Amino acid sequence: MRLTPIENPTSWTARIAYWYSRRRFGKVLMPLKVLYARKPQLLRPYTALLGAEEKLLSLSPALRTLLKARIASLNGCHFCVDIAGYHATDSMLSTKLAALDTYAANPLFDLRERSALAFVDEATKNRRVSDRTFDVLRGHFDDGEIVELTWLNATENFLNLTTLPLGIGSDHLCEMRTR
Repeated sequence: MRLTPIENPTSWTARIAYWYSRRRFGKVLMPLKVLYARKPQLLRPYTALLGAEEKLLSLSPALRTLLKARIASLNGCHFCVDIAGYHATDSMLSTKLAALDTYAANPLFDLRERSALAFVDEATKNRRVSDRTFDVLRGHFDDGEIVELTWLNATENFLNLTTLPLGIGSDHLCEMRTR
């Protein structure tokens, strides 16, 4: 970790966020201690981003979790992979998360999921996608959903870039959930 976590923030905004994190996760998440304790004014756009995903996207929560976990895995963001796993509350989704590296040929994943995963794979790795990947995606998603997939990919890559350069790793939330 490149910046020392702040255990007792001075900002009331950060203190409220710490309280909420303890209540929801049983601990204060490391991005709060490293990023938002130092710049609590960034909490508002961060929570707006997360709220937009929840309220404005029609993609299913399960698909969003799969995609975010895949993007985070490609980027090596252990914190984001961990939080995606924490949100996987049903056993099928947990099984799929464990099998993400084999999605292209794994029968656990349907064609719609595979096309979305291929899209975010290619977009994350190359910052663009081939016509073939896009044509396959178009066979499973309408224009609005494609915009949502693109936005979700961009925001997850952004969030990964808020933790990776600072060396913020996993908070071990998945382990806590299984205990």
